[in-house]
Amino acid sequence: MSAITDEYLKNQIASEPWPKTAYLYQPYEEGQILLAENASCLAVRTYLTMLELPFKVEQRANAEFISPGGKRTKLPVLRVENYTYAEFEPILSFVEQKKLTLTEALSAEDKDDIRTYLCLVEQIFTNAEQYISWLDPKVLNEITKQRNGCVYPFPLNHIQNWRKERSVRRQLSVAEFLTLKLEEVVQRVDKLCESLSMKLGKQLYFYGDEPTELDALVFGHLFSIFTMTLPNNVLAETINNHKNLTIFCKNVEEKYFKKSASTAKKA
Repeated sequence: MSAITDEYLKNQIASEPWPKTAYLYQPYEEGQILLAENASCLAVRTYLTMLELPFKVEQRANAEFISPGGKRTKLPVLRVENYTYAEFEPILSFVEQKKLTLTEALSAEDKDDIRTYLCLVEQIFTNAEQYISWLDPKVLNEITKQRNGCVYPFPLNHIQNWRKERSVRRQLSVAEFLTLKLEEVVQRVDKLCESLSMKLGKQLYFYGDEPTELDALVFGHLFSIFTMTLPNNVLAETINNHKNLTIFCKNVEEKYFKKSASTAKKA
């Protein structure tokens, strides 16, 4: 894409208002979605909810194939009229191009700080989630293979599991997680949690009394780890050592999800 075309597209996106309904595609929460996918989907849902943007969640068996090129993509997939984006960071960039932000009142230094944390959270938590799902034998055989292959008939379910595992292993290799022992992965998660815990302190959110995209992303990962039942819960146990992070999760759930569920029920 040329610089002129790219600039035109940015201006076009900025000029168009958010529609009454946008669509967020994800796998079925009941029986299909995996840990890392659930974390990413929940993070985007939390981010859009914090911005009070209307959207509708569409659970699809083939959600990871709903992409601009029709290829397997990362989740979730957001469709806003003629625009389609996948994964937290590209969706965040798209929303910010529309001049919609949670960080308007923050300083440039704080915004740079948030970007650094976003990269760390995505890298460490996502890779740790993929590691425990695909490299821990008990989790792999009892949970991951069943959930990842459940929407496909035999023998396609085995083929899809093989393809997905190969893809995840490549990803972990590039991130230098593939050769780590579980204890080393847990150490990285604990170190990140310690940094996040110190940053949060006794505040409601990481940057004060109002949420940012960092709060949405951290909540997506932590809450997914806490609530998805696995035969190896070492990640949840590690995070639970940082009490203010567990309180943070409860506060975000209470404000943005229990409230919205109550509103929907009344409607």
